[in-house]
Amino acid sequence: MTVIRPFRAILPHPELAARVVARPYDVLSAREAEAIARENPDSFYHVSKPEIHFPQYLDAHTPFPDEVYEEGARWLRKFLDCGILQNDTGIHYYVYTQRMPHPFLAHEHIEQTGLVCVSALSDYEEGIIKKHELTRPDKELDRIQHIRFTRAQTGNVFLAHRPLPILHALLEKWKDTHRPAYHFQGEDGVEHLVWKVDHLTAIAQITRIFEHQIPCTYIADGHHRAASAALLRKEWMQQAQAHAAAPYQFFLTTLFSADQLFIMEYNRLVKDLNGLSPETFLEKLTESFVITDPQDQVFRPRAPHQMGMYLQQRWYGLTVKPGLIPDDAVESLDVSLLQRLVLMPLLGIENPRTDERIEFAGGIRGASYLETKVNSGEMAVAFLLHPVTADQLFAVADAGKMMPPKSTWFEPKLPDGLFIHSLDEAEIVHPIEWYEAQKSLF
Repeated sequence: MTVIRPFRAILPHPELAARVVARPYDVLSAREAEAIARENPDSFYHVSKPEIHFPQYLDAHTPFPDEVYEEGARWLRKFLDCGILQNDTGIHYYVYTQRMPHPFLAHEHIEQTGLVCVSALSDYEEGIIKKHELTRPDKELDRIQHIRFTRAQTGNVFLAHRPLPILHALLEKWKDTHRPAYHFQGEDGVEHLVWKVDHLTAIAQITRIFEHQIPCTYIADGHHRAASAALLRKEWMQQAQAHAAAPYQFFLTTLFSADQLFIMEYNRLVKDLNGLSPETFLEKLTESFVITDPQDQVFRPRAPHQMGMYLQQRWYGLTVKPGLIPDDAVESLDVSLLQRLVLMPLLGIENPRTDERIEFAGGIRGASYLETKVNSGEMAVAFLLHPVTADQLFAVADAGKMMPPKSTWFEPKLPDGLFIHSLDEAEIVHPIEWYEAQKSLF
């Protein structure tokens, strides 16, 4: 049973939403955020990345001293006091659509629609919300401190679930029959549309669908935000009598059907060929791959176990020989095959987490980024991978395993500042039970 609940979100003033909403706190540097916020006093970076107000911490690693997080809390209060942010008028689910230009195909768009809600942290602890990525203690502590001082969850966790036609139909019908409460374009060109689900029957239907027809969900993006909320919940439960409906028992999430996801690859570049000549390197690759003739056009993989390689200003297609693909959810991933067949044995990269000779490039940068890096001489070779599929992601999580670092890149990403879950809000309870008790919820 998947437990989700409607909640009273803190939202930006509708006329200011385009100025307030910001990219996720962890996808840009403090200096990049500071440059944006300097020109925009309404930017949510003032809250989500408060280190921008301390020049001495712009290049520092998290976690920061308490004064930094206190500054983030001060800006959140300031935004609420002056009406830049405001408490919603009721307890709602939110249907949320993001639309962006396709990064590579002209005149095409990517669109995804999900449900914004709060999800039970008990589901996270019990493995009903499944994960596929390891987290770092320093990054966890940074978000714990941010939540602790702001008394709010300002970062949205991206959850996925297997497709369910009845839920898709319900969300699409709501979009078709109601006007959006928000419709604006963010600083990154992503279009945002939000509909408030404020009718008890629809709220009840959605709640029961997740309770009875969606046995589990999967973290697509936001592992550190989820882990931080769970660790803080444990701390607060030890300090006071546990209360199942307390806001800290839940965390801010948006749930997308797997068929809505646009997953991009995470590519690799290596600075040198580990002492091998290009000819010898290519010869050694033939032991594990079927290699196409070199070409000038980008070789973009069409299926898993196929990858493009850019070497000496030419593209090659590499297809893993079938006998080398293990029957294992993690080891059969292309990032794992590349590591096991190329990076470690041929290029001497034993630990991609720590080796300074390797660089990771999210797919949003495109093949031209790989070409530029290699053509400049900064890198010797680049590998363009096939994106991990939703089924592969689910298989890894179902097996209780972890993906290698830098395996997936999701677009569009969930922004900060559009939905905020306040931990000072009223209790989070089952909407039907609450309605029966209050007789007049909405």
